Amino acid sequence: MATPDELTEINYDEQFYPARPSRLRPRARLRGLFPLRPKVARSGKPVGSNPAYVDWLTEESMLADARVISAQFSGVGSMWQNPFANPDPRAAIDKASVWFTAYPISLITKPGKSFLGTLGDEELWQAFEAIGIDALHTGPVKRAGGLSGWDATPSVDGHFDRISTQIDDAFGTEDEFRTLCEVAGAHGGTVIDDIVPGHTGKGADFRLAEMKVDDYPGIYHMVEILPEDWHLLPKVPRGRDSANLDAEAEDQLEKAGYIIGQLQRVIFHDPGIKDTNWSATHAVVGPDGVERRWVYLHYFKEGQPSINWLDPTFAGMRLVIGDALHSLGDLGTGALRLDANGFLGVEKTSEGAPAWSEGHPLSEAANQLIASMVRKVGGFTFQELNLTIDDIKATSERGADLSYDFVNRPAYHHAMATGDTEFLRLTLNASLQLGVPPVSLVHALQNHDEMTYELVHFATLHKDESFSFRGEEFTGDRLATTVRSDLIDRLTGPAAPYNATFTTNGIASTTASIITASLGYDDVSELDTEQIEKVKRAHLLLAMFNALQPGVFALSGWDLCGMLTLERKQVSWLLSTGDTRWIHRAAYDLLDYRPDAHESLSKMPRGVSLYGSLPSQLEDENSFACRLRDILEVRKRYGIATSNQVDVPQVSHPGMLVMVHELAEQPGREGFHQIQVTVLNFSAEAISGSVISEYLEPGGVVIDMFTDDPIAEIDNLHSFAVSLEAHEGLSLLVVPPPEEEPQAVRR
Repeated sequence: MATPDELTEINYDEQFYPARPSRLRPRARLRGLFPLRPKVARSGKPVGSNPAYVDWLTEESMLADARVISAQFSGVGSMWQNPFANPDPRAAIDKASVWFTAYPISLITKPGKSFLGTLGDEELWQAFEAIGIDALHTGPVKRAGGLSGWDATPSVDGHFDRISTQIDDAFGTEDEFRTLCEVAGAHGGTVIDDIVPGHTGKGADFRLAEMKVDDYPGIYHMVEILPEDWHLLPKVPRGRDSANLDAEAEDQLEKAGYIIGQLQRVIFHDPGIKDTNWSATHAVVGPDGVERRWVYLHYFKEGQPSINWLDPTFAGMRLVIGDALHSLGDLGTGALRLDANGFLGVEKTSEGAPAWSEGHPLSEAANQLIASMVRKVGGFTFQELNLTIDDIKATSERGADLSYDFVNRPAYHHAMATGDTEFLRLTLNASLQLGVPPVSLVHALQNHDEMTYELVHFATLHKDESFSFRGEEFTGDRLATTVRSDLIDRLTGPAAPYNATFTTNGIASTTASIITASLGYDDVSELDTEQIEKVKRAHLLLAMFNALQPGVFALSGWDLCGMLTLERKQVSWLLSTGDTRWIHRAAYDLLDYRPDAHESLSKMPRGVSLYGSLPSQLEDENSFACRLRDILEVRKRYGIATSNQVDVPQVSHPGMLVMVHELAEQPGREGFHQIQVTVLNFSAEAISGSVISEYLEPGGVVIDMFTDDPIAEIDNLHSFAVSLEAHEGLSLLVVPPPEEEPQAVRR
């Protein structure tokens, strides 16, 4: 029986049902489900008039799989054992606090092993455990791209154009995925998979929708255009299956009552390639013999048709939920990333105004359904929502448990590039003021995407609002433009020719190449030992910013190995579409699996590693991995990940950043929270100054959490002095002054 000291306060989930058991983890309960189904033979021409082709497409479709998968969860008692209504970021962080984010095509694999087989390697998880990594995000590994007749076509967006619930053979097998989950679990780890609620690729589901088979058209935002109006549609070039509408065609089809027309913005806008968010299919014959042309919505690329979350068939919803349950219930993952989940609702507005396509209530409702279903089976979700802080708050109230930190990510890069934390302090305080605390966020170093600088919060909803910056009042729009200009000037062009802008979205770069540009290195072909040490020191500073605050900390193989960008000529065939992000997706080798390999199995060229492999780093106490291990050990020991950020105060030096956190209540001391302070120097020079916060109690002793040495005492102004070397960071514990003894009672 628990003693009173062991009892803890019940949480919100438990308050109505105090006997409720702990949340159950997902488990792979559906193994062997699909191999039992007969396979339809390929026979005849791949056209709608061929029943064999239509049957084959149906068998390959995600919607058909969803019907089978979902039925296995109906009427099962385990579906009612977990709380699901409310997001619980701290419960998610307790399961998985530090994430390694993999990218399938960039990992140099173990000889004879696939990508998934390599990620399930016992030695890799031993290295992860030694560093302090307790979760792995696989990235998208299910089949993606499209179908042209009987044949698969390649992905147009790094496998984020999913067309199947099946694992892509290029990355491994379902059994290897399950083994990965088991090995991770043995090391206290969690595997995180992806679902894409916003779109699919042009796979079997889309081809069946074009043919108007059953309820497949209900999956997508697509409208059948009557033959008498085909003159409004663009001609589809030979060898392609669709053509993007120009602005005039978009306007004409809106006036004809077919589509809702212009949206709030055109993501990946590229004149002559993507002028609008709408494209027209070529003529397709269905099983009924009717030839049809459609116009369909795609927020992103032409090969990523958008899912309709409010079609009367609810086919799109069923497809997405089925995919999620397959990952959690069949493969055994513990969490899911929701990709492109901020674009699930679109609605016509007033005449002449863009349609309502971002921050729509339908997106919030859809996200609540997805996240609730995942929580019902014991998992958690995180969302990548590059919208305003207001939108992140709205979707987080009932939706995903965690959100990717798109607001502070460009801000900390700006602080590194300029040596000035003013904009970073502005964004941190804006998040706190608008009700998005850092504990609800995923704070990341590099991922597979560009370093985004759209600054949507300031450039859209708050574009006319006034912000104090550099001694002036800036509108949000001017502020976003100024910060973007700073980043472009300092991190690309002559200052850093090894980085590149990516459309209007951001900068193609690695964390290391952002740092080299910030340090003023315009040539990284022959960095010396001293320069690499400066890069490493700044890289660790960025790790401290992301790890020594509440929330999840995420990093990639490009971070662990200190990868630089690729030369453009190495990936010229990939850059031909204008997607410059390929330069920062170099292949890397975490464990020296194949030291002589020049590329990954997916043909990504091997890049330059400044830090080396993990085995060599873990033997060197001064290495990036070992110093990161020390940071993560402090984070874990003091529970910083689940603490509460209470202050981001003004600073005495432009390069300084201070974040003040309340640690968890100490057992036996009700209402008492120790204070932890993260102090960082984003300047390339040594600085001295004062840390001031109302949360610092006079007389308290400031302890360095890495050395356990006292370094200062808090004065009556609630402050203490501190000195930091270039790109140095400190994690400090405030020990309050001893309570005064009560005075003796006079007789």
